[in-house]
Amino acid sequence: MKILLLEDDKLYNETLKEFLEDEGFIVDSVLDPLSAYDLAYQNCYDLYIFDINLPFEDGIKALKSLRDGEDFTPTIFITSRDDKESLVKGLKVGADDYLKKPIDLDELLIRIEVILRRYKRQNIIKIGNYKLDTDKKKLYLNNKEQNLTAAPFELLLYFIKNQNRVITYDEIYNNVWQDKVTYATLRVYISTLKHYFSDAIQNIRGVGYIFDSSKL
Repeated sequence: MKILLLEDDKLYNETLKEFLEDEGFIVDSVLDPLSAYDLAYQNCYDLYIFDINLPFEDGIKALKSLRDGEDFTPTIFITSRDDKESLVKGLKVGADDYLKKPIDLDELLIRIEVILRRYKRQNIIKIGNYKLDTDKKKLYLNNKEQNLTAAPFELLLYFIKNQNRVITYDEIYNNVWQDKVTYATLRVYISTLKHYFSDAIQNIRGVGYIFDSSKL
């Protein structure tokens, strides 16, 4: 699980980052909202942890900017503020949780686990900077919906579930669709997926394909 941490107190930033990494998370940490924007647009995170009192603009405005850009990554606010107005504003712009400083690190970990479990139940698969919503059959790149139709989406799901092994043409025909498709149609679907995942799809001539998302 990958976390973007936005906290302008350098020492506290380092403390949180070290704690979360010790708990097994991958953490990118920044000190200001502008740096957070850059990383958010370049990467796909499972969770944001944002301070509210920040240089340039506060964390609430930063999250609103991301939400306006259709970035719905779950978010926890951490803050020394104790006014009800900040709490209400933070939740209204789309925060999932809110913790007051000084933070109990064990409580933070529990809050993170609860949020990630909740989002996991929504059947979201993440590969590289892509997200697949398996319920809605939609593909997103950096939280922007891509134009991928149902048939190649089903093929992509099969590839993801059967990574790093040769998947034969017959296996695809028999397991992905109820009705067989022609070889020409399969080639069209593969070409469509290669538009997004060319580095991950390897053609084994005369046999089938290998899908490896680690190459994305």
